[in-house]
Amino acid sequence: MSYGKAVREELHVPTRELRHAIPQVYAGYKELHDAALADGALDARTKELIALAIAVSKECDGCIAAHAHAAVLHGATPAEAGEAIGVTFLMNGGPATVYGARAFAAFQEFYAERAVQPARERAAAR
Repeated sequence: MSYGKAVREELHVPTRELRHAIPQVYAGYKELHDAALADGALDARTKELIALAIAVSKECDGCIAAHAHAAVLHGATPAEAGEAIGVTFLMNGGPATVYGARAFAAFQEFYAERAVQPARERAAAR
C-alpha cells in the first residue's frame, strides 16, 4: 500500500477543484506555508520534519504525504524522519504508532524515488 504518491494522486483533483473555488484562501494559505517553512533559525529540512511529526499527530494522510515528500526534497534522511516520528509516540501514544508507520512508509517511498532519479539523469546524459 502506498501512503505517499497514491494519497497525493487521490487528493489532486479535489484539491484543485477547491483551490479554484476559493483561490484567495489558498493564496493566503500558501503565503503562510512559505513563510512558516522558510529557512530561519531552523532550516527548512528541520521544519518539514516537524510538520511531518505534526501530520502524524493530527492523523492526516494528505499532510503526511505532503510533508514526507517535502522532507525528502529538503534532504532529510530516513533516520531523521524515524526519530521525528518517534517523538509523536511520546505525545500521542498508540494512534501515533499507526500513523507513524504510514508516515515512515511515505517517507521511504519518496526517499527511494529520489535515489533513483539521479541514476536516471546520469543514464539519460550518456
